[in-house]
Amino acid sequence: MRRAFLLLRRRLITSIPVLLIVVIGTFFLLEAAPGDAVDAYLLSIGGGDPALVAGLRESYGLDRSAWARLAAYLMALLRLDLGWSVLFGRPILDVVMERLPATLWLMGSAVALSFSLGSALGVVSGARPGSAADRLLSVGSLTLYAVPSFWLGLVLSVIFGVQLRWLPTAGLESIASGKQGFERALDIARHLVLPVAALGFIYMALFLRMMRAGMAEAWRQDFALAARARGLARRRIVLRHVARNALLPLVTMLGLQAASMLGGSVVIESVFAIPGFGRLAQEAVAGRDAALLIGIILVSAVLVIAVNLVVDVVYAVLDPRVGASEPAT
Repeated sequence: MRRAFLLLRRRLITSIPVLLIVVIGTFFLLEAAPGDAVDAYLLSIGGGDPALVAGLRESYGLDRSAWARLAAYLMALLRLDLGWSVLFGRPILDVVMERLPATLWLMGSAVALSFSLGSALGVVSGARPGSAADRLLSVGSLTLYAVPSFWLGLVLSVIFGVQLRWLPTAGLESIASGKQGFERALDIARHLVLPVAALGFIYMALFLRMMRAGMAEAWRQDFALAARARGLARRRIVLRHVARNALLPLVTMLGLQAASMLGGSVVIESVFAIPGFGRLAQEAVAGRDAALLIGIILVSAVLVIAVNLVVDVVYAVLDPRVGASEPAT
């Protein structure tokens, strides 16, 4: 556990400049984009006189230079203040915290589905490389991985939502249902089935193929050959030796795929009309709310870093060699 703690401490320290680069880079990219919140507002009301434009820019703080606004934003971040959303007329932190749970539920459920089911099917496929089950699962996973997540989501909606009417096709829960407790949790779970399946199945195919490839490579290693020479049962060799060593690259890939899975959840949220980060980012772009968009990207970066920190700790627990060279102080 000490190795894991030292590794976690170093990763936390190195994540600070990463977040700083994300904030500064996003700020200047949005500065280079044409238009701002005042332009979006004037477009919605059909224009305005120069006095109104000047007053709005002053109230929004857009009359200052880019460097002054960046310095003010970084100082506010030190107080954990993400700023004020001109689109919603509320603090950005409140808006983000209101939408964050939906994205976390979707992303967390998809990660659990893809990793557990993908690794389990990968064990089945890699237990006997070249068998009929291995070939069937390999072809199926390759086909599934080639399918775009939004197209899979639309197909699942048409089949299970429109034709069979088994599951809801939009939203996170029933509107004004009045459900509480377990009934509300069950209603949310029903709404998440299709979006979680659409997002999780794509990454499940990736984890399946990685697990299968890792096990096929592990079968040729000396420890697997020694275990077979000792006469151990094949099931014991598969589960306790081959699968355990093949699982380590999957843990690493889980952290690397966190960013792409978060991006995939944004697309799925748009397809299934889930009020999460996806729709919030769309609204921020449409309203030219740069501060809100920076806040969304910053929180997304924090989520990706947090996932990778957890992965690093799990990897250090599974592999004693990881973190062994970390300094004691």
